Amino acid sequence: MVFLPRNYDVPQMQGRKSTKFWDLSTGSRVAYTLISGKEPKKNHPIIYLHGGPGGPIYNSNITSLSALAADGYDIYLYDQIGGGHSNRLDNISEYTVDRHKSDLTEIVNIIGAEKIIIIGQSWGAMLANLFVVENPEKVERIIFTGPGPILPIKKELANISSPDSLNLREPLYSNRQGNEKARNIRSMLTQKCATMFGYKLASDKEADDFATYLNTELNKSTLSDTLMTRKVEGGAGYYAQIMTVKSFKDVKDQRLKIKNLNIPVLIMKGQYDNQKWGYTQEYLELYSNSKLVVIPNAGHAIAVEKPDQYIKTIRDFINQ
Repeated sequence: MVFLPRNYDVPQMQGRKSTKFWDLSTGSRVAYTLISGKEPKKNHPIIYLHGGPGGPIYNSNITSLSALAADGYDIYLYDQIGGGHSNRLDNISEYTVDRHKSDLTEIVNIIGAEKIIIIGQSWGAMLANLFVVENPEKVERIIFTGPGPILPIKKELANISSPDSLNLREPLYSNRQGNEKARNIRSMLTQKCATMFGYKLASDKEADDFATYLNTELNKSTLSDTLMTRKVEGGAGYYAQIMTVKSFKDVKDQRLKIKNLNIPVLIMKGQYDNQKWGYTQEYLELYSNSKLVVIPNAGHAIAVEKPDQYIKTIRDFINQ
C-alpha cells in the first residue's frame, strides 16, 4: 500500500493544436495558447493566470475567454511550470512562488506590450498580486476572481464575517471533505517525502494522476450546486501544487506597496465561494481603486456556473 505505485482511473491530458511553447531563461518550458483578437486590436493583451498552484489551462478556460477576443484583445493562457503541458522539474524544491513570479515576469517581457490586463483566478489572483506590486507600470487593469489570500497569509482574516448585505453563503461541500475522501496512505507519504525531503516517492505521472483524482472531489467545493456535473480534465501538477504552497511562508510582505497603487481592480466573488471573506476584504482595503461584484448562485468557479455573467462582468470592466 505504501511502496507499490498506484494507478488511478482518471482522464489523461489531451494535446491541443493551438499549444505553443516558451523556453524561458528560468529553465521553465511553458506551454501556452494565444487567442488572437479581432481587428481593430486593443493595445493591452490579456494574460490569464489559472488556479492551483499546479493547475492547468482547461479547455473550458479557452472556450469562455475566447469571447473577449471579439472585442480586439489578444488573450494568452499558459500552463504554469509543473502543470498542464509545461515541463515537470527534476528538483521539486524549485517549485516556489518566486519561480512562478519570475516566469510570469519573463512572459510579460516576451509578449512585449506596453501594458497588460491580468485575469487571476484563485491562486492566479495571488500570483497576479505579487507581480503587480513589483511591476505596476506594466499593468493596465486587474481582475481577481475568487481570489485566494494575499501572501504571506494572515490567517486571522479567515475569522472575519462577511456583511449581511452581501448574502454570502458557505459552500455545501468543503475542501477538507474532498481531501479526506481522496487521500490514501501512499499519497500522504508521497506528500511527506516531498515537503520534508524534496524527494519524489511517486513518479510525476502517478502523482499527477492522483491530483486529477483528488480534483474530482475538490471540484465539488467550487460549485454552489454539488449536483452539477463538472467534467474533470487531466493535467494537474501535484508536486507543483504542494511545493509551491510550502513556499508561501517565504514570501516577503509587500502590503504597504499595494496601498500606493491606483490601478483599476475588479474583484469577482461567487455567493458560495469557498475562499473566506476576510481574505477578499483585504484586497478591497488595500487596492484603493477597486470594486466588488458578487455573483449570485455561483461558487468559486464562477465561469463554470455563470459563464455569461462571468464574461459580461469582465467585458464591462475592461472596456470602460
